[in-house]
Amino acid sequence: MNITKETVFENVETTNSKQIAILKKHFPNCFDGDGNFIQEKMLEVVKSSEIELSKESYSLNWLGKSYARLLTNLPPKTLLHEDKEHNQLEANKDSQNLLLKGDNLEVLKHMVNAYSEKVKMVYIDPPYNTGSDGFVYNDDRKFTPQQLSELAGIDFDEAQRILDFSEKGSSSHSAWLTFIYPRLYVARHLLKDDGVICISIDENEHSHLKLLCDEIFGEYNFAGEIVWKNSSKNDQAYISVQHEYLLFYVKSKQFNTGAWNEKKEGLDEIFKAFDGFKKKHGNDWDAIHKEALRWYKEFPEANPITNSKHYSWMDERGVYFPDNISKPANGYYYDILHPITNQPCKKPTGGWRFIEETMKQKIKENRIHFGKDHSVVPNNKTYLKDTKYQSLTSIKFKDGRVASNQLKGLFGKKDIFTNPKDIALLGDILRAIDVKNEDLVLDFFAGSGSTGHSIFNMNLNDNKNRHFICIQLPEPTKPKTEAYKAGYESIFEITKERLQKASEKIKQDHPDYDGDLGFKIFETVEDFRVKGEGELTLENHSFFDDAVLSDEQYQTLLTTWCAYDGSLLTTPIQDVDLNGYTAHLCDKRLYLIAPNFNSETIKALLLELDNNKDFEPNKVVFYGNNFDSAKQMELNEALKGYANKKSLELDLVVRN
Repeated sequence: MNITKETVFENVETTNSKQIAILKKHFPNCFDGDGNFIQEKMLEVVKSSEIELSKESYSLNWLGKSYARLLTNLPPKTLLHEDKEHNQLEANKDSQNLLLKGDNLEVLKHMVNAYSEKVKMVYIDPPYNTGSDGFVYNDDRKFTPQQLSELAGIDFDEAQRILDFSEKGSSSHSAWLTFIYPRLYVARHLLKDDGVICISIDENEHSHLKLLCDEIFGEYNFAGEIVWKNSSKNDQAYISVQHEYLLFYVKSKQFNTGAWNEKKEGLDEIFKAFDGFKKKHGNDWDAIHKEALRWYKEFPEANPITNSKHYSWMDERGVYFPDNISKPANGYYYDILHPITNQPCKKPTGGWRFIEETMKQKIKENRIHFGKDHSVVPNNKTYLKDTKYQSLTSIKFKDGRVASNQLKGLFGKKDIFTNPKDIALLGDILRAIDVKNEDLVLDFFAGSGSTGHSIFNMNLNDNKNRHFICIQLPEPTKPKTEAYKAGYESIFEITKERLQKASEKIKQDHPDYDGDLGFKIFETVEDFRVKGEGELTLENHSFFDDAVLSDEQYQTLLTTWCAYDGSLLTTPIQDVDLNGYTAHLCDKRLYLIAPNFNSETIKALLLELDNNKDFEPNKVVFYGNNFDSAKQMELNEALKGYANKKSLELDLVVRN
């Protein structure tokens, strides 16, 4: 056994180093001994498949694209800190839901090892860059033009222009694309193979976002978009915009076939109306039909109820419409007698869809709708209760004021947050794409917390156990806003409060419900070891230097390491007492951070390995700054030379 030295968050050399690493892993034959890419070898791979080669292509380019790629690959420059006071509350201690405070790109990078390919759906509502929504791209990565030129592989002048808008702030299309690109790129790695991303956007960046997502997720994996009519305003020149878009991409159509279904809107109202007609007219089906026709006419065409207006008949089984019973060609020909005239009914041109025995059985069960006499072709009865679901449709009508009123009802004040998303609409979408029990939903522009609230409600309604991760920047609220006047100093505080209030309301209204209504909080904090950004290169972007850790720094370091090593943030970390020295066990990794490690600790560790049947670590990680070289060698030799009774293979890793 030898000690392996690691630096948390390995350094990168170029803007595309991670992509090159993927190619080397899967296509090693396409690289020579010096690591140079051999294009002809890759062409041989492609030519041997069924893929057609094309020299025609297009791409989206903008000032800052190379920088956006660099930002994608840079390691995070923060640490992860746990809000233990909040997380140890009874409501939260066992929760699998997360609320994370910090810049979402930093948080996503901290998550990528632990949550890679674990997220079923990503829903985000990013800044729309309307010119009035306050979006300005600022970047605190302090590179010199020369550094950026070398790292991003661009010329000096371009590097200077990029730094001009990234340091001074910009709301240009280029700035917005530079902002969103790395976040979407990292998010893709978090999606499961059958995962889905849904992005809300308006016309300002819609066309750019579509092209960008084609590049990141693949044009082939575009699943469609929903036009959401959420406004009736009529106050703009040329065309008054009354809608937004929701863009959908799947991680891979190979694993997600798109069998997305939604419940038709307006069905509850229709069933209720027909129940009223039945009470009024009894079994007079013709009278019910006439009243139903009058009732449907009361609704404008925009109302989703009118989509089902052909369901205007009723019998003892329920609401139905007379459906086509013919076959386009080569159908069956036989006589069917009309129940009143006793004459053979008119046959459809293509013949009957069913064989004669099936038709006789349907007539016996009253599943055939006959016309007024035998001159009318009979129809098959298709019942509304059997056709409640349809494919997810591309147009939604939902007044945006509904979501605002929901939030007002929760907070008791209006305008705490502008343009919150509708939790019912989100729930409909999540159900349609089959976000089911134990699935994980990620929203890294959490805003008012609509996504988490929607998950709470969905789990309540169907008794499932979906989980959410919400990420929100602690963006300060503006002094003149209602949120600031109400005491909320940041958007994150609103997110947190909304989730707490939603949880409390469910508990109040449903006291017997025992689902997960809590959430754990973590936040990014400054790396208390890192040097100034101006002094950094990608070679010396080391995570830690010599320093004595405070208790808070100690716990922050432990949390960050566990996530980096692939543990979910909700994974319990168990304290292990080694003769007075406290070690920490998480997912079979033993962390040794405290400075008071000695020979007695090693003996206690070996005894624990031998005698505790539940203690089976496969990796020991220790903090090199608290272990001098003698202790490191002693620990290494002890573990190397001691034949523990379980024959465990232990990797020993030192981090500084």
